[in-house]
Amino acid sequence: MLKRLLLVLCVLVPGLARADLEFVVQSNKTGAQPIAVVPMAGNEGLPTDVSQVIEADLNRSGLFTTLPRTDMLERPSDPSQVDFRNWRAVSMESLVLGRMTREPGSDRVATRFFLLDVFRGEQLIAYDMPAVTPDQLRYVAHQIADLIFERLTGIPGVFNTKIAYVTSNGYGPARTYQLVISDADGYNPRTIASSRETLMSPAWSPDRKKLAYVAFERGRSGVYVHDVATGAVKRLISEKGINGSPAWSPDGTKLAVTLSFETNPDIYVFDIASGKRTRLTDHYGIDTEAAWSPDGQSIVFTSDRGGQPQLYRMPSTGGDAQRITFQGKQNLRANFAPDGKSLALVNVDESRYRIGLLDLASGNLRIVSDGNMDESPSFAPNSAVIIYATQSRGAAELATVTTDGRVKQRLRQPGDVREPAWSPFSR
Repeated sequence: MLKRLLLVLCVLVPGLARADLEFVVQSNKTGAQPIAVVPMAGNEGLPTDVSQVIEADLNRSGLFTTLPRTDMLERPSDPSQVDFRNWRAVSMESLVLGRMTREPGSDRVATRFFLLDVFRGEQLIAYDMPAVTPDQLRYVAHQIADLIFERLTGIPGVFNTKIAYVTSNGYGPARTYQLVISDADGYNPRTIASSRETLMSPAWSPDRKKLAYVAFERGRSGVYVHDVATGAVKRLISEKGINGSPAWSPDGTKLAVTLSFETNPDIYVFDIASGKRTRLTDHYGIDTEAAWSPDGQSIVFTSDRGGQPQLYRMPSTGGDAQRITFQGKQNLRANFAPDGKSLALVNVDESRYRIGLLDLASGNLRIVSDGNMDESPSFAPNSAVIIYATQSRGAAELATVTTDGRVKQRLRQPGDVREPAWSPFSR
């Protein structure tokens, strides 16, 4: 929000997150597809129950309901062993099964899995996953869940993606903030920055290898970039005044940022290789929170130039800005769907902050969240789900909603959790 342009001092200290996010599916699962995930043969003695992770991924999507293992009448590991009558008897539509084998002379594990259509008695997928070390099996499970999800829904799965978010714990002078990266299911959290003051605005690079964010150092705000693989941190921008709201260009060569060192806050484009700045807006209003279109041709930003914060669109090379939001008292914090067809945004009406979905072709705005203080929307890379921050029982937590509004989830963790950013697909 505009008031968050006031930044504070941070100290960069790497560490480990203390707790995983806990997903709670809120919507009922009426119409969800029944699917059985048979325990993988050969999984015994390995650190990850691959079938259990696949099952959890599919359940968490809200589009599937899985059969308890205790209700399975057989546990095949190959399609030749399947008696489809057993699965029709418990009203399953799809069946997942497979086998894990250790490579000779190595600790690496290969996984072969199958997806079967129960009613037709047909094989839909047969796939050999590359062999990995045991500590990588969780990622293999997510990849399998992604393949199953896409085959059955036509939508790419996002189980093997990442999320970044800001947490805070403690009170008063003891309050601390952490910038955390975790798997999309909340596992394997890793703190990449820690501070006594607020951290904000994490933004993933298009190749998922870097994370930009806003922090303070020696009393001056700055835009920093963290290399996810190496842990290296680089301060890119630290002008006098506001340095905020970084947003990567689709090709990863530039950042759109909010700077105020010349006059009031305006949108600038920063070329990462050369360090050159190009000013895009020059207005007496506050211009902030830029978002690039997926084709790189335009930028949407928040501005109060009309009296209240609304969203405006302009060419990414500069030019006239056109207002694109009109429903509600305020609209701000835009995030483009990766398919370029819509914007997630924060809509303010009757003192309620809710997540809206703006169809760019028709201009229609639809509210998809139901809280009183929902903010910071970020699209999943398949354009089908939005993650955002909300308030519950006096604390900030994360939530997700499908773009059709049907499936809602809460992601709970001790302390406050804010500023989510969903990663792109891995390239």
